[in-house]
Amino acid sequence: MIEESGRVVAVEPGAVWVETLRKSTCSSCSARAGCGQGLLGELGLGQRRGHMRALSDLSLCIGDAVVIGVREDLLVRGSLLVYLMPLLGLFAGALLMQSTGAAEPWVIVSGFAGMLLAWYGVRRRSALTAHDPALQPVVVRRVQAAAIAAV
Repeated sequence: MIEESGRVVAVEPGAVWVETLRKSTCSSCSARAGCGQGLLGELGLGQRRGHMRALSDLSLCIGDAVVIGVREDLLVRGSLLVYLMPLLGLFAGALLMQSTGAAEPWVIVSGFAGMLLAWYGVRRRSALTAHDPALQPVVVRRVQAAAIAAV
């Protein structure tokens, strides 16, 4: 399970809204000294807070520190869906039009149409499965006050 710590900002029946700090991977990058993204991160300009709804069966209050988690297979499948499907749509549209012997501008337009059609399919599937509890992040545990003071 991929975990991220955050703080509860709202409570709903069976779920909580958690605020997390979006971090970049610049601390582990060897080129961070010459990178503009690393410079913005050092200045604090790249840090934004994200809000995420997570399912929880714990009794939590606003301000509690928690750890939320997402299953790895969900992250991989979601990444493949979001990044690979539009790319496959682009190739399929372009190859389909090229197989008919159409001119190059029509092949390009058809490729972009295939990409947009695949993107629309991904959006539609995402909207249909947005409320599936098996696909939602969950609160893994509450972080104790002693653990927060130690950090």
